[in-house]
Amino acid sequence: MVTPSAPTLPTAPAPSSTGLLDDLARVVGSALLDIAENLSGVLAPYISHSALVIFTEDCTGRPQKKFGDPSITEHVTIAELDVIRANVASQGGSITQTTATIAGAQHSIGAWIASTGALLVLVNPVTRGTDSMLVKIWELGALSIRQQVKAALPDYLRDSRVASTERARIITEMTDAHATTLELLLAMLRSRDTSDAEARRSATDFAASSMVRLRAVSDRDRSLSEEPVAAAFERLREDLRPLARFGDLDVQFVEPPLNGRALPGEVAHAGRAIVRGAVLALVEQPGVGRVRVQWDCDGSNLLINIRDDGPGTLTLETPSVRQLSTRISALDGQLTIAATEGWGSDIVVVLPLDAPVATGNTAGEWGFTAREFEVFNLVVQGSRNRAIATALSISENTVKFHVANILKKVGATNRSELAALVRA
Repeated sequence: MVTPSAPTLPTAPAPSSTGLLDDLARVVGSALLDIAENLSGVLAPYISHSALVIFTEDCTGRPQKKFGDPSITEHVTIAELDVIRANVASQGGSITQTTATIAGAQHSIGAWIASTGALLVLVNPVTRGTDSMLVKIWELGALSIRQQVKAALPDYLRDSRVASTERARIITEMTDAHATTLELLLAMLRSRDTSDAEARRSATDFAASSMVRLRAVSDRDRSLSEEPVAAAFERLREDLRPLARFGDLDVQFVEPPLNGRALPGEVAHAGRAIVRGAVLALVEQPGVGRVRVQWDCDGSNLLINIRDDGPGTLTLETPSVRQLSTRISALDGQLTIAATEGWGSDIVVVLPLDAPVATGNTAGEWGFTAREFEVFNLVVQGSRNRAIATALSISENTVKFHVANILKKVGATNRSELAALVRA
């Protein structure tokens, strides 16, 4: 059933040239959390709409940025946006008017893909002229998103880590709940007591395909929130290419292991921003001709090492280094510098891959056993039952048993409530 279209957002008269410049500045200067609202207001004179949705893989913590009708913005899914983006891409990157499923219902939409790959969707659009201006404004907005993520400011990193952790918990809870239901369904339908073979076969096929679709949703979410360590390092190499061509600077790279653990998006973004900032801090010194950049991953931390052949005068009090410290602190990381006069400076950064979890007295306060505390730490990091079982060398049934005991002891009914208690 098609739901009634929501009222369009208020529109304003088309702006003057001065007003347009102000509007463009407003979009480009928007913080990531405000860009959807500001972009909606700027676009309204050109094309009215009831809701605006941005889908960008540049942002790992919040790939969706939304404003407008809550019945749309609170229910749109990444799977729906993936379908819309594929359709728009097949049509050359721009569709002014079509119908698509969004927020679980059919709606009229307009959709545009920027050069960065980010998707803009306007729901119930009413065009007030050509969309050429809209395309240009959206292109600036998409570039602003990419640049802000690339800069990896501390506030963005904190917000992204919180959002990534929360989304991982939700996906974990959803996956476990659906997987358990489907496993029970499969077990029942495969029972020898079932007489209708055809019905059993059909239902088994349905349950199996449902599990595949569920896994696809989980895998898609993971692809948005994580970067393989080698791919993240390759993006770093591209970012530093302009510096390598600057003057006589020789930038050397030590490749990370190909099979290292995937990096959470905010850690990968922060790592690249930190390396760029560190290299710039090093080349500010006189006599620097060579910089070596190395990444590694020990399974728990991203390990960054940047070394130069300069005068060896860099310290933690150097202004450019203090700016790096704020990014590193936002992710609970560590920064050390070893400088030897006449031999160069060595910067070492350690960024934990996972958000900090409750430690210390938590086990005693809630009466956890040693094993329950191990399971608890993995649960609040967003690990699935199967991953926990593998990490601790126990069965999934044992994990479920421990999770049930943990929820009972803390007074929570599900993992989301447990996460909320931990944050509190």
